[in-house]
Amino acid sequence: MIMKGQKISDRYQIIKSIGEGGMANVYLAYDTILDRDVAVKVLRGDLAGDEKFVRRFQREALSASSLAHPNIVEVYDVGEDNGLYYIVMEYIEGRHLKDLLKKRGKLTVSEVVDIMLQITDGMSVAHDSYIIHRDIKPQNIMILENGLVKITDFGIAMAMNATQLTQTNSVMGSVHYLPPEQASGKGSTLQSDIYSMGIVMYELLAGKLPYKGDNAVEIALKHLKESLPPIKDELPNLPQSIENIIIKATAKNPKNRYEDAREMHNDLMTCLDDERINEPKIVLPYPENIDDAKVKPKVPKEVEKKKEEQEEAKEKEDVVLAKQITANDLKKDNKILIILASIFTFLIVAITTVVVLVPAITTNKEIIVPNTANLTVEEAIKTLQDAGFNVATEQQKISSDEIEFGKVVKTSPLEGTKRTKGTSITLYVSEGDAKITLDDYKGKNYLEIKGKLDALGVQVIVEKKDEKDKTSEENIIIDQSPAAGEKVSKGDYVTLYIPEVDIYPDFTSGNYTYEDVVSYLEKYGVTIVKVEEESDKTPGTVIRQSRSKGTKIAKGTTITITVAKAPPKKEEKEDEEDDEKKKEETCEGGLC
Repeated sequence: MIMKGQKISDRYQIIKSIGEGGMANVYLAYDTILDRDVAVKVLRGDLAGDEKFVRRFQREALSASSLAHPNIVEVYDVGEDNGLYYIVMEYIEGRHLKDLLKKRGKLTVSEVVDIMLQITDGMSVAHDSYIIHRDIKPQNIMILENGLVKITDFGIAMAMNATQLTQTNSVMGSVHYLPPEQASGKGSTLQSDIYSMGIVMYELLAGKLPYKGDNAVEIALKHLKESLPPIKDELPNLPQSIENIIIKATAKNPKNRYEDAREMHNDLMTCLDDERINEPKIVLPYPENIDDAKVKPKVPKEVEKKKEEQEEAKEKEDVVLAKQITANDLKKDNKILIILASIFTFLIVAITTVVVLVPAITTNKEIIVPNTANLTVEEAIKTLQDAGFNVATEQQKISSDEIEFGKVVKTSPLEGTKRTKGTSITLYVSEGDAKITLDDYKGKNYLEIKGKLDALGVQVIVEKKDEKDKTSEENIIIDQSPAAGEKVSKGDYVTLYIPEVDIYPDFTSGNYTYEDVVSYLEKYGVTIVKVEEESDKTPGTVIRQSRSKGTKIAKGTTITITVAKAPPKKEEKEDEEDDEKKKEETCEGGLC
């Protein structure tokens, strides 16, 4: 086990452990040469003893170090130190997408599109260099406080193909995002990453994974055989353009998927445009069961050559037979030929009429959807029908602070777009200014406010936020977004921030000195009383604390820290006993 303060390759000084996984342990370390904090990932278990895996891990990690993109965690160094195989990366102060999902449940459509745009943008650079990640999952994607996304674990993910995954948690963590071609034991391609990104997108929106099972094999078989559960079963109001992206990305047959991350990124760029939200549901062009796609058998060259020779011989025989036809035979056939020629000419004329003239007459020309904004429903229907469109019988309600109640706000498809005559147009009718003005919720219990906003149809997100003075109560709102006075509509999101409650750690674990305790608690304004006590533990380490681990740290409180002190040496103890004895003798002589 790597200890705090230990140096790797006489350069990277370990500060603390920041994560453990089935493949590696991650440590925060200090680069003593370049004077910066870094993350050091050290291979663990039987992987470090697998020479083939280690060689590939080092090669692929060095390859990944050439990727320069703001959405990819930068790899600084790869090396080995006394049997420890490590990779040094930039240190990111953020959290995994999996942690965010555990906290939030699921994300909004706009948040998911933003995250997926960043992931596909970073993966586009990798795919341009034909570097395949092979293990895209929320645990390998970090998100910073400012919303910036970082893809990590390129080196380890690419090396995984060199060995079997024997760690149960590694298998279970990755199999949920496993492309069918990998589940069936075939090689990975750029489109394997596309499938994994599609599953991640599904999970971020639905708040759960599409396939579940008791073990890795059961889940892998579902990826291989079962159709993806429709995302609209979970989110009925999800734009069709978003579902289409998921359907295409998670297609079983790679021929139905995006070619690479750049193509998926370009599709995501326009998926929330008004003209795309209600686009038709995508139909995949190739069979999803790859085994059903018939492949023409390859014919050996010798067979092909023999076949060609037979065809040439047959042609020569036909020529000889043709020359043997007499003039009388030709005369007899003239009448038949004339009749056949007439029939053939008639058919040509008929086919030309059907193929060319009929479509030209019957095909509807594209016409422009007129502007119906601010018209009454009756006026809008007449305008659209006069232009040659049909109007949907059901209208959609939408709030608007610009268009008065009962009048048309917009249409779908939008005005100005071209559609064929007879296309059905849906009207969006104003409900007026139905927005809710937010009060100042700071200082109130978040449970009470959440209940009120839920009743109004407003979606509430509760997040914890670090508070500098540490004085607020646990469930009291300290901030909100949007701010007081802002207006929101039904279905919009409001975020309520409550204080991050910090708790006392176990200072007696052996990893803390008195100086560490002071450094840890100084930001809380806690008064620390130091008591020294003789102990056989390392001098300076904490052996007792007056406030139990797990209790809340509150500003202005006091904690007593008992620190180990070395017992006196034998000689010192004997000198003390002699001094005590002399003192007693002196006192007996009446000199005290």
